[in-house]
Formats: sequence, C-alpha cells, structure tokens
Amino acid sequence: QVQLVESGGDSVQAGGSLRLSCVISGYDAYRYCMAWFRQAQGKEREGVAGYTMSSITTYADSVQGRFTISRDKDKNALYLQMSSLAPEDTAVYYCAAKLGSCVLPDYALARYTYDYWGRGTQVTVSS
Repeated sequence: QVQLVESGGDSVQAGGSLRLSCVISGYDAYRYCMAWFRQAQGKEREGVAGYTMSSITTYADSVQGRFTISRDKDKNALYLQMSSLAPEDTAVYYCAAKLGSCVLPDYALARYTYDYWGRGTQVTVSS
C-alpha cells in the first residue's frame, strides 16, 4: 500500500523560510510522479509545485521564484523549499503522487492527475 507522509510544517513570521518533506513508502519513489498542493481554510486545494513529463519543474504563479521543488530518489523523498513566506501562504500542504510518468504542463498541478495523497502538514505564516 502506498503511503505519503509529509513533515516540516511550522509557524513562521512573514519573510521566513521552511522546508517541507514527503516520504513515500510502499513502492519505489522513482515509479511515481509527485507534486505539492496546498489548501487554505475555506478554499479549494490548489497545485503549488510539480514536475512535467520532461522532468521540468512547474510552479503556481503565486509561488514562482519563492518555492523550489526537489526530489531524492534514493531516499524516496520529495521536498519543497519555501522562502519569502507571506501570510497568504498559510495552508495545509499536501504531497501527491501518481504511478507512472509525469504529465504535460497543463495537468501537472491539477488535482485529478494524482491518485495518492498524504494527510498534510500545516504551514502558518504570521505578519
């Protein structure tokens, strides 16, 4: 059974940085395409960062230049380095995965692309 476990969420001041981690178990991480999503209270879950089928990273406009996605296949892990955090980044952050290759850029940050989800980790940014 595939499991995704996020960690690294915390409460920080605006302008601060955090690094989120996601470990996938139950299968080799290299078999999966993975991404980060987030959901703020009262809002829909949105894609934050992911990979396309060309192994190119893609980001939501709201985090471009501030967030960096990376992965370590040896550790079966996915990371999200977040900097210049702002109150609007406050949300529960989720790791997501799909078996097989990544997809075209238009679908890399779409919820329906992914089959497996972690339980999330809370990020709170205060002004």
